Amino acid sequence: MAWTEERVETLKKLWADGLSASQIAKQLGGVTRNAVIGKVHRLGLSGRAAPSRPARRPAPKPAPRPRAQPAAPASTAKPQPSTPAPALRQAAAPIEAERLASGEYATVLTLKDSMCKWPIGDPADTTFRFCGRRSGPGQAYCEAHSQMAYQPQAKRKRKPTDDARAVLDSLAGARKVNF
Repeated sequence: MAWTEERVETLKKLWADGLSASQIAKQLGGVTRNAVIGKVHRLGLSGRAAPSRPARRPAPKPAPRPRAQPAAPASTAKPQPSTPAPALRQAAAPIEAERLASGEYATVLTLKDSMCKWPIGDPADTTFRFCGRRSGPGQAYCEAHSQMAYQPQAKRKRKPTDDARAVLDSLAGARKVNF
């Protein structure tokens, strides 16, 4: 495809109007986006009326947070008998590792599938060892260490404080401004 004077003038006009190289290629027909970019570069066309950008959709407004209801006066409220939450069975985690039959503690080289692999101490220290107590089939830790390692999700979840929420809200506001 040859660049005729007529096509070059059309290219210059569309480029100055702010169309993208892809849009210009579609309007000219028979030319690729890269060919348009190359021709614009060779012609030295740099100024554009406005960059071609897709229309921005307004950011959805966050749903209003429910406000806290004022507490009812104590004189009108009857105390409801509460059912205690089921207490998690907590076994005290063994602090000291169990000795093997040989009198030594469990190490990386002596660990077996049926042994608790809970590390005790600093790995850089010579007294580093593993718990070594009996673990269930398919389990990595003994019962006490399993309870420490695998906590219920509700126990792990943290609620952001008011200060943290304010910081997150300010970041969200700044994000809307920057983009």
